[in-house]
Formats: sequence, structure tokens, C-alpha cells
Amino acid sequence: MYRTHTCGELNLTFKGSNVTLSGWIHKSRDLGGMTFIDLRDRYGITQLVFNMETDSKLCEKARKLGREFVIQASGKVEERSNKNPKIQTGDIEIIVSELKVISKSELPPFTIDDDTDGGEELRMKYRYLDLRRAPVKNNILLRHRVAREVRKYMDAQGFVEIETPVLMKSTPEGARDFVVPSRLQPGTFYALPQSPQTFKQLLMVSGFDKYFQLVKCFRDEDLRADRQPEFTQIDCEMSFVEQNDVLLTFEGLAKNIFSVIKGIEFKEPFLRLSYQDAMNSYGSDKPDLRFGMIINELTSLVKGKNFVVFDSSDYIGAICADGCSEYSRKQLDELTEFVKRPQIGAKGLVYVKYGTDGTLKSSADKFYSQEQLAQWANVTGAKPGDLLLLLAGDRKNTLTALSELRLEMARRLGLRDPGKFAPLWVVDFPLLDWDEEAKRYYAMHHPFTSPKLEDLQMMETEPGKVRANAYDLVVNGVEIGGGSIRIHDSAVQKLMFKVLGFTEEEAEFQFGFLLNAFKYGAPPHGGIALGFDRLVALLGGQDSIRDFIAFPKNNSGRDVMIDTPAPISDQQLDELMLNIRKDKNK
Repeated sequence: MYRTHTCGELNLTFKGSNVTLSGWIHKSRDLGGMTFIDLRDRYGITQLVFNMETDSKLCEKARKLGREFVIQASGKVEERSNKNPKIQTGDIEIIVSELKVISKSELPPFTIDDDTDGGEELRMKYRYLDLRRAPVKNNILLRHRVAREVRKYMDAQGFVEIETPVLMKSTPEGARDFVVPSRLQPGTFYALPQSPQTFKQLLMVSGFDKYFQLVKCFRDEDLRADRQPEFTQIDCEMSFVEQNDVLLTFEGLAKNIFSVIKGIEFKEPFLRLSYQDAMNSYGSDKPDLRFGMIINELTSLVKGKNFVVFDSSDYIGAICADGCSEYSRKQLDELTEFVKRPQIGAKGLVYVKYGTDGTLKSSADKFYSQEQLAQWANVTGAKPGDLLLLLAGDRKNTLTALSELRLEMARRLGLRDPGKFAPLWVVDFPLLDWDEEAKRYYAMHHPFTSPKLEDLQMMETEPGKVRANAYDLVVNGVEIGGGSIRIHDSAVQKLMFKVLGFTEEEAEFQFGFLLNAFKYGAPPHGGIALGFDRLVALLGGQDSIRDFIAFPKNNSGRDVMIDTPAPISDQQLDELMLNIRKDKNK
């Protein structure tokens, strides 16, 4: 028996007991006559004590051990004289009588500690060591707990977990596919699923009215903090449901997870906000509602006063930052440079300081009187001590810039508390998105999303005005998941493909299996996919999903630990009948 207990289990109730522990040496302290070793496993840390006076040979053996050695230690549990409240076992220590080295360790490339000296790339190269650190270990354990609660809740709601294929057919919509060559069918390729969308719809046709799956998905797209080439979804589909049925079911899932994992109870229904209202008030379809600072349009109020910046703009909007009227010129210049960054794209910033004495001072005050500035303050709800920030330009880009400015001000003011959660549903998205370069419409979600029935008559005449029967779950400015009621009528599905520019032959080639299935009695159905990695990171109070995945990729999509992607042998290429074309630019 390697151990009778774990390193996080013992307390004063075990005083006087003889125990055996196994684990890694976390730290060692030589104090002359005494040597102390902190022994670590995934459950915690226990202090081992070696006394030169009572057993000099054992103490000398302990002194020779290094960090991350794997050892087995047996001894008696005693009460510590200098207790450590920072660890679970801080009231006790083990007076060691037997010691065995199970495995030696080289000096680790970075310290295995909460505050490590290892950079991110180094820690990813030695990810198996990084996973020993408590913060990363706890993230993985949190992931496990959330997965367990998802399965418990879904099972209680009557859902069946069904696995869908990982090797499937490439489809042209959405992100770029990862493709897998077929050896048995030379010249043909599988694709790794971006989502199990068509398969879960086929399961509805099959009569499994409540499906879910914690499923791996793959998208070959540029990476960022909340995006990995492979990720996990809580994927769900339901039959004989309308939008409200889906929202209530998965609002219940979210509330249950917040209750069990965070001890937070949401008694009231989640706010529901239309896409258009979200864009108008927050400049984003995933608004962060932990704070106010709503965008107010001032276009009609400010134009026509010979201020060229405003008079030449289609849209002028403002946010009000509470208590910021004392912002210095330097701070305002920093905000101006922030909104002028290429990724935001504003041309400049106009401000109004609402002094605590009631005076209004603006960077454009030679064009506007105190009375006119007071009107701006009234519309935005500003009060003495506040700061108004205005941006101008075309409507879409200016709202986006105001959204970024709003988030930046909230960050500066400490309003984005990771311990506070503000969930909502965003509904009534546009069905289609126009691509000016390609001169065609694309599905804003996917081509199986149902249009609002009341908008169906505009599909061919004014497709840009058609709303989707779609919805997103948003928490703290993060899109946690999205879904829609699906098209189950073959005629409507064919119309959708037509508006998207598919010929009947192309639609048949890409999705004939689904269209054919609909001929045999398709129930009304809808579903949702929640980003499991994003949800866990949100619950863990972090922006990046990387530390909540056991073996993630870096920003270039590489696994630096196993050094992949990597070339394959000529023999493998020959078996797959593939030739590698060299990049002429290299």
C-alpha cells in the first residue's frame, strides 16, 4: 500500500495515528537539528518532520532529497506547535519513521508554486509540471465539477447523452474546417466537426426528443484568449419546442450551475434584450451589464451647429462616466488615443466635463452654449461630477467604438468585478449578414436557423430585414452560448439555401442527407450550444480559457509540449496519395 491517506486529508482527529503518505516534495527546509518537507499530492500539502536527535540517518536521507522527488513516508500524526492556517492540514504534522524514494526528479525548469517564475511558453512546454501547480490544478478540478453538474441537470430534465461522429463532411458555411485525408478513398477528405449541428437535427428526426453531449468541436481560425482550435460545447437539441421552452430549460441549467458552483442564486428570470436594443444601448450583441454607462444617441441634438466633425457624421453617441469630471488632460488624451487605435477606428473624441459646481466644459464648447451642453447632460442622465464622452461617424462603426470605450472606462473605474455576474438573453438577431466583398448574404448563425414566421414574406424581397428565431446567452460581456429554433419545413429550408446563393445541386450535394431526412416527418425542433470552456473560465474569474484546458495550444495553434503540428513521413504521404506543395514565398 503506497498510502493510507492523502496529503489533504489529515487533521487533529487523526492525532496519534500511524499513517503512510505518498506524493511529491513541494519544499524542503533544513534547520540544522530538524528537517521539514512539505509533501504534495492533488488533495493538498502535509508537513513531514525529521529529527536529527531521534533518527540521524533518516534525517540525513531526507536532507539529500530534492524538489519534485516522489517519496513515501510513514509516521505518527502529531499536533503542530506553529500551525499553518493557509493549508487544510495546517494543524498537524507527521513525525516520520520510514522514508522511501519512489522516483527521483531533475531540477524543474520553473518553480512548481502558485507564483511561479516560469513564463507562459515555458510552462506550456512542460504542461505536465504546470498542472501540478495549485491554480492550474484547481481550474481543471473546477472544469470537472461543472461537467458533473451539467450531466446531472440534463439527466434530471430527461435528456439523453448521445455521441456524434468526429469524422464528418466538410461544409462551406461558418469557420474554416480542419480536414482529414482518407486513405481508403484517395482524394477525398473528412472534416472535423465545427459542431454536431446536422447530426443533432437528425437525432430529432430519429425521435430522440431531448439530446445533449459534452462534445469536442474544431475550427481552423485565428486564436485569442477565449478561442482554441479544439474546444468543448454543451451541445443540446429538443423537439416540439418553441423559443421560450429552450430558454427556460437552459436558463435553469445556468442557474443551477451558478448555485452549486458559486453559491449564487438568481431568483428572477434573466433579462431578455433584443439584438437591436443591445446594439443601440451598448454597441454590442454581448453587452456587459455589470455596470450602466448606457450609450445615448445625440445625433439630432448636436448636428447643425457648424461643428464639422458632428455635421459630417451619420451618428453621434455618448456615454456618461460617473464621477470622472476631474479627468486630467493626460487621461483624456489617453482615451483619445485608445479610440483611435486601428482595431477601434474612431477619428477622435469629444468630451464634456460636468463640474461639481454645475459648470459644463467641453472640447467643443466654442460651438455649443452652456444651455446646449446642459441638454446633452440631461439626455445622458449626467450629473455634477460626471464626464461625457462622445464619438461620431457612421452608425455601425461608431457604436462598436463606443462599446469598446464603455468597456475601457469600466475597466479603469473597477466596474468589471469578476465575482459579479450579470446574465441575459439576447434575442431576435438578424437572420442574414450581407458581405459587401462577396456581394452575397451569409447566415448570421447557420443555414438551418428558422426565420421569424412573421418575417417570412420578406425572405426574397428584403432578406436583410428578416429576423432569426435565434438567441444567445451572455454573461459579463461574454457570449456563453447561442442557438435557434431550426427550420423543419423542407420548403423553407430550400428558400433559405436559395437566398444564401446555393443552387439546388449545391444544396443537395452539401446537405442532401438532411433534406432527405426531412421528407420522413421532421418535428419542430430547436437547441443551443454553450461554450463549456468559456463557461468554466467565467466561473473561475478569468478571461483566458487556456488554463482551464489540460493540454491547450498556444496562440499559433501549436502544442509546444509534443511539438505539433508536425510533418509526416513520405511513406504516410504516399499512402494518402498526397503531395506537399512548397510555399514559393519561403
